[in-house]
Amino acid sequence: MTPSVLAGLTGAALVGLGLYGLILHPHPLRKLLAFNLMGSGVFLVFGIVARRGAAAGFRFDPIPQAMVITGIVVAFAASALAVALILRLSAESGHVSLDPEAWIRPNGEDAK
Repeated sequence: MTPSVLAGLTGAALVGLGLYGLILHPHPLRKLLAFNLMGSGVFLVFGIVARRGAAAGFRFDPIPQAMVITGIVVAFAASALAVALILRLSAESGHVSLDPEAWIRPNGEDAK
Protein backbone atom coordinates (compact mmCIF):
# COMPACT_ATOMS: atom_id res chain seq x y z
CA MET A 1 0.00 0.00 0.00
CA THR A 2 1.52 3.27 -1.10
CA PRO A 3 1.53 6.35 1.13
CA SER A 4 -0.87 8.19 -1.17
CA VAL A 5 -3.42 5.36 -1.01
CA LEU A 6 -3.07 5.26 2.78
CA ALA A 7 -3.59 9.03 2.99
CA GLY A 8 -6.62 8.77 0.69
CA LEU A 9 -8.16 6.06 2.85
CA THR A 10 -7.45 8.15 5.94
CA GLY A 11 -9.21 11.10 4.33
CA ALA A 12 -12.19 8.92 3.47
CA ALA A 13 -12.30 7.63 7.06
CA LEU A 14 -12.23 11.21 8.37
CA VAL A 15 -15.14 12.12 6.11
CA GLY A 16 -17.07 9.06 7.32
CA LEU A 17 -16.42 9.78 10.99
CA GLY A 18 -17.36 13.42 10.52
CA LEU A 19 -20.62 12.50 8.79
CA TYR A 20 -21.42 9.99 11.53
CA GLY A 21 -20.83 12.60 14.24
CA LEU A 22 -22.78 15.24 12.33
CA ILE A 23 -25.84 13.00 12.09
CA LEU A 24 -25.66 11.35 15.51
CA HIS A 25 -24.97 14.10 18.07
CA PRO A 26 -27.52 16.82 18.90
CA HIS A 27 -24.98 18.99 20.73
CA PRO A 28 -23.93 21.94 18.51
CA LEU A 29 -20.27 21.92 19.55
CA ARG A 30 -19.94 18.24 18.68
CA LYS A 31 -21.65 18.93 15.35
CA LEU A 32 -19.15 21.71 14.69
CA LEU A 33 -16.21 19.44 15.51
CA ALA A 34 -17.65 16.69 13.29
CA PHE A 35 -18.12 19.19 10.45
CA ASN A 36 -14.49 20.33 10.82
CA LEU A 37 -13.32 16.70 10.85
CA MET A 38 -15.28 16.04 7.67
CA GLY A 39 -13.80 19.14 6.05
CA SER A 40 -10.28 18.03 6.95
CA GLY A 41 -10.94 14.68 5.31
CA VAL A 42 -12.17 16.39 2.15
CA PHE A 43 -9.08 18.60 2.06
CA LEU A 44 -6.84 15.57 2.50
CA VAL A 45 -8.58 13.60 -0.26
CA PHE A 46 -8.50 16.60 -2.59
CA GLY A 47 -4.78 17.09 -1.95
CA ILE A 48 -4.06 13.41 -2.59
CA VAL A 49 -6.02 13.47 -5.85
CA ALA A 50 -4.04 16.51 -7.00
CA ARG A 51 -0.75 14.86 -5.96
CA ARG A 52 -1.56 11.63 -7.80
CA GLY A 53 -2.38 13.63 -10.93
CA ALA A 54 1.03 15.31 -10.76
CA ALA A 55 2.71 11.94 -10.16
CA ALA A 56 0.96 10.46 -13.21
CA GLY A 57 2.84 12.83 -15.47
CA PHE A 58 0.33 15.62 -15.82
CA ARG A 59 1.60 19.17 -15.75
CA PHE A 60 1.88 20.74 -12.29
CA ASP A 61 -1.30 22.63 -11.44
CA PRO A 62 -1.34 25.01 -8.44
CA ILE A 63 -5.14 25.36 -8.49
CA PRO A 64 -5.92 22.39 -6.18
CA GLN A 65 -3.39 23.63 -3.63
CA ALA A 66 -4.88 27.13 -3.75
CA MET A 67 -8.37 25.70 -3.34
CA VAL A 68 -7.35 23.65 -0.31
CA ILE A 69 -5.66 26.64 1.34
CA THR A 70 -8.69 28.83 0.63
CA GLY A 71 -10.98 26.12 1.98
CA ILE A 72 -8.99 25.93 5.20
CA VAL A 73 -9.28 29.70 5.69
CA VAL A 74 -13.03 29.66 4.98
CA ALA A 75 -13.52 26.68 7.33
CA PHE A 76 -11.67 28.55 10.09
CA ALA A 77 -13.86 31.63 9.62
CA ALA A 78 -17.05 29.55 9.56
CA SER A 79 -15.94 27.73 12.71
CA ALA A 80 -15.34 31.03 14.50
CA LEU A 81 -18.81 32.24 13.48
CA ALA A 82 -20.38 28.96 14.63
CA VAL A 83 -18.65 29.18 18.03
CA ALA A 84 -19.94 32.74 18.43
CA LEU A 85 -23.47 31.58 17.61
CA ILE A 86 -23.18 28.66 20.06
CA LEU A 87 -22.05 31.06 22.78
CA ARG A 88 -24.99 33.35 21.99
CA LEU A 89 -27.39 30.39 22.16
CA SER A 90 -25.95 29.45 25.52
CA ALA A 91 -26.29 33.00 26.85
CA GLU A 92 -29.90 33.35 25.66
CA SER A 93 -31.31 29.97 26.62
CA GLY A 94 -29.05 28.81 29.44
CA HIS A 95 -28.28 25.50 27.76
CA VAL A 96 -26.84 24.39 24.47
CA SER A 97 -28.76 21.67 22.71
CA LEU A 98 -30.45 21.22 19.36
CA ASP A 99 -32.56 18.36 20.70
CA PRO A 100 -36.24 19.44 20.68
CA GLU A 101 -36.99 17.44 23.83
CA ALA A 102 -34.34 19.37 25.76
CA TRP A 103 -36.26 22.61 25.17
CA ILE A 104 -39.36 21.35 27.02
CA ARG A 105 -39.27 21.79 30.77
CA PRO A 106 -40.57 19.08 33.13
CA ASN A 107 -43.81 20.99 33.85
CA GLY A 108 -44.67 20.99 30.12
CA GLU A 109 -43.79 24.60 29.32
CA ASP A 110 -41.39 25.64 26.59
CA ALA A 111 -38.01 27.08 27.61
CA LYS A 112 -38.70 30.39 25.84
